[in-house]
Amino acid sequence: MISVDLDPKQPGRVLIGGAPEGQDARVLAEICRRAGAGTLVHVAIDDARAARLQQALAFFAPGTEVVQFPAWDCLPYDRVSPNPEVVGRRIDTLTRLAGSGRSAQRRIVITTVNAVLQRVPPRAAFADATFTARPGDRIDVDQLQQFLSRNGYTRAQTVREPGEFAIRGGIIDLFPPGSGDDEAVRLDLFGDELEQVRSFDPISQRTTGKRDRVELRPMSEAFLDRDSIARFRSGYRELFGAVTDEDPLYEAVSAGRKQAGMEHWLPLFHPEMETLLDYLPDAPVTLDHQAEEAREARLAQIADFYEARRTMQDVERRSSGAVYKPLPPDRLYLTAAEWDARLAGRAVAVFSPFGVPESPGAVDAGARRGRDFADARTNPEVNLFAELRKHVAGLKDEGRRIVIAGYTTGARERLRTVLAEQGVGEVVSAEAWTDVEALPKGVVAAAVLPIEHGFLDADLAIIAEQDIFGDRLVRPARKRRRSDQFIAEVSSLTPGDLVVHVDHGIGRYDGLETLTVSGAPHDCLRILYAGDDKLFVPVENIEVLSRYGSEEAGVQLDKLGGAGWQARKARVKKRLKDMADELMRIAAARELKRTPPIVAPEGLYEEFAARFPYDETEDQLRAIENVLDDLQTGKPMDRLVCGDVGFGKTEVALRAAFVAAMSGVQVAVVVPTTLLARQHFRTFSDRFKNLPIRVAQLSRMLSAKEAREVKQGLADGSIRLVVGTHALLGKDISFHDLGLVIVDEEQHFGVKQKERLKELRSDIHVLTLTATPIPRTLQMALSGVRELSLIATPPVDRLAVRTFVLPYDPVVIREAILREHYRGGQTFYVCPRIEDLAKVAERVR
Repeated sequence: MISVDLDPKQPGRVLIGGAPEGQDARVLAEICRRAGAGTLVHVAIDDARAARLQQALAFFAPGTEVVQFPAWDCLPYDRVSPNPEVVGRRIDTLTRLAGSGRSAQRRIVITTVNAVLQRVPPRAAFADATFTARPGDRIDVDQLQQFLSRNGYTRAQTVREPGEFAIRGGIIDLFPPGSGDDEAVRLDLFGDELEQVRSFDPISQRTTGKRDRVELRPMSEAFLDRDSIARFRSGYRELFGAVTDEDPLYEAVSAGRKQAGMEHWLPLFHPEMETLLDYLPDAPVTLDHQAEEAREARLAQIADFYEARRTMQDVERRSSGAVYKPLPPDRLYLTAAEWDARLAGRAVAVFSPFGVPESPGAVDAGARRGRDFADARTNPEVNLFAELRKHVAGLKDEGRRIVIAGYTTGARERLRTVLAEQGVGEVVSAEAWTDVEALPKGVVAAAVLPIEHGFLDADLAIIAEQDIFGDRLVRPARKRRRSDQFIAEVSSLTPGDLVVHVDHGIGRYDGLETLTVSGAPHDCLRILYAGDDKLFVPVENIEVLSRYGSEEAGVQLDKLGGAGWQARKARVKKRLKDMADELMRIAAARELKRTPPIVAPEGLYEEFAARFPYDETEDQLRAIENVLDDLQTGKPMDRLVCGDVGFGKTEVALRAAFVAAMSGVQVAVVVPTTLLARQHFRTFSDRFKNLPIRVAQLSRMLSAKEAREVKQGLADGSIRLVVGTHALLGKDISFHDLGLVIVDEEQHFGVKQKERLKELRSDIHVLTLTATPIPRTLQMALSGVRELSLIATPPVDRLAVRTFVLPYDPVVIREAILREHYRGGQTFYVCPRIEDLAKVAERVR
């Protein structure tokens, strides 16, 4: 292990080579240990890398305080505000750094290139921007409300999202951002005295525990107090000249209202701006490998967005009036020269995974990437665990400590069990690096250490679970909020809401009333029924009520004690029973049927599969294999393929359709909309080009003559593959030899619609695709009535969907279209009116 001293009093730069991921965390832990008290700043290339490093430091440096400072999760010069949770974490870190000065203990601040480049409010801004109270303290509710409004909190009827607060008499609900535990707090006041602080679940509104204090920090980095508003107004006019009434940002801030995206004018709210490094003026800095290349890319992106905003102002003025007036980049972000100047007077270390020769400005940490067992995994003649045993034995002979790294505690324990069963030897759990050091060198340790690949050092060998198995045994699960009863508390109801009582039917909630029963008071919900009849439901029995889920217009209330509700329930139960009987009859008939096995044609199938222009994911290949196996069994297939949008379900359908059509049977692809029908028709036509398979579509967009020709082709068998909407379910449709039905977006079809084609013949193969299966479909899959394939692995670079509601913004549109174009994808631009099409098309061009 190398010895690197980063003395704040001796500025300079050193290159630390031989430090792949994992080893860099070990080196950082050693640097902090040798430095004693004080703070070290590490700059990662992105948020994902910062999160992995934080987890690795929890293992290698358990006694060190690790603080993360993220960047905003929105683009430069965006119209949307950063995520409140991200802002809360940023403010939490800044207030801690501003108030602590030099740390009395070892501390590492992990941040990213984007976060360091961005200017932040000065340290003085957070001097009195916190509110703390404990039970027994006296609270002025008016002053607390002013604090919350001034610091970006929003008043709501019921607190459900971070940054909201509600005041109901002596109860104040708050949801502080950045806490990370998805819980809000409830202050119980007796007069002006704080009696207790309780935490509660914002979904169910139920208390989850007690706290010894409440601590509030600003919700936003842009304050809306009197001085900040005055600074913004004068600075905005100075930069952009006279302001018209059509500037929503200036109008909202002037009125003290929060405006979406106002954080992108942050320097106008403060007398000056600083950076994260200004909060820690003497702290040494370490940089990820290629961090400075990431800096150049970020600065180029900022300049591009600024130029786009500046040049598109005339277009915005003509189209919507909501003109985006961007601040100059150097007001919001550091320049390259400022970055270099701020690092010039510090002790700086740059990590590199590659070995470097020893010199005055470079040291080698001596680690290299460890063995990946991919060769053993892919070779059926090689025993993976025999190779692992041999490798571990060799590492022991070399005198190295050996650590098996899992992503989670569960993965670590499964690794221990599997390795013990395979004869690798005793594997002992280790919670931290100190536990590993305490073990004899011949004992293998298993730890929670989330690194992609292991590494070898002179005295240490870490083998990651991904090195052994090729993928992770389990990924860390995100914390999910609980979802209890739909109506869990009276506070979720408003007088006038329609509710359904399980025994008495539809009524109207009319408020709370306290009744004395058996000498004791009971809070009851008053429900009105037809004829002004009233029903009182004790709040402890609220589970017998549910919200009325349909359109309320024209709804008639049931008569209390009448037979109408019971009769309706009986009719619905009978219809459900009849439908269930029919479904069971069809399922039983299909179970007894035999079908000719459908086998993929050799050579042709491989050629068809090779036309797929992307690499199949593991789950996608497994789903394709499952479908082809079902077609070969000689029994009617009924398989559900469930996967998110963009995960590759259509390719599974294409492979199945090819195999079925080439075997001589007809294939019907049923979709819910004409747009999807047209899209699938083009996709299937392109993939089946130059094959002896006639592909057609059937929807309301076809003329009557074309529809007749398609129906005739289906009846005589000349059309082998048809893509259509509900039109394929019509009673005038007959197939010559239907063998496979593919139902896409099955949640949009009713039960009878989906069973219609099965009724034609009980030996039809059915493949169902969906991203959001309805409960009935899912229950049938989980109970074994139909088979289930999950595509849970996203394609490479597949990101989560984010949805924003914004005023018309040509820069956002340009960025979205160009990004999708360079990715090789498609963009749909949806207009509300036909007359807008030509104008929008010209504007996009």
